[in-house]
Amino acid sequence: MSHAPYRLAVIVASTRDGRFGPTVADWLGTHLAERDDIDADVVDLAELPLPARLSPQPDADDAALLGAVSPRLQRADAFVIITPEYNHSYPASLKTLIDWHATPWRAKPVAFVSYGGLSGGLRAVEHLRPVLAELHAVTIRETVSFHSPWGAFDASGRHLDEEAGNRAAGAAKVLLDQLTWWAVSLREAREARPYTV
Repeated sequence: MSHAPYRLAVIVASTRDGRFGPTVADWLGTHLAERDDIDADVVDLAELPLPARLSPQPDADDAALLGAVSPRLQRADAFVIITPEYNHSYPASLKTLIDWHATPWRAKPVAFVSYGGLSGGLRAVEHLRPVLAELHAVTIRETVSFHSPWGAFDASGRHLDEEAGNRAAGAAKVLLDQLTWWAVSLREAREARPYTV
């Protein structure tokens, strides 16, 4: 049994101007920093533009764009997707990432941290679950969601309401504990028996 930290890709899905995703990523980062069992890599889709068109044979320009993100997804043992909810679903940037990358998700766990209006982004999460199941990923049941979070965090990603912050921190611990169990278990399983589709 391996005790080495597992590699976690934290995907910040929103690419809109004025987006709130980096604030949520900073909040999650404070919780990840408390753990020595996770080696996190933040994959911010606003900083890593992907090709606008899908192609089975990427040209040189497309391959260069994909080269900035594809190896990072492939190396990951697990994922956390930080997603807003746009029009009752998740951003097009995230769908583009998923559609360009069929294999990195296989036999790996995915957890969700969402934000939005009254639903807290949970409709986006529910749309993502069957998409990732199609790619042979395992989605974690527990989520962290922030309902109408604008103005509720300081510049460092700390929740300004102590009680709400404590609840969110508790939810993050449960999510990361579950994700860790799956990440380590599936990493050991992939090492023992390569996953085939």
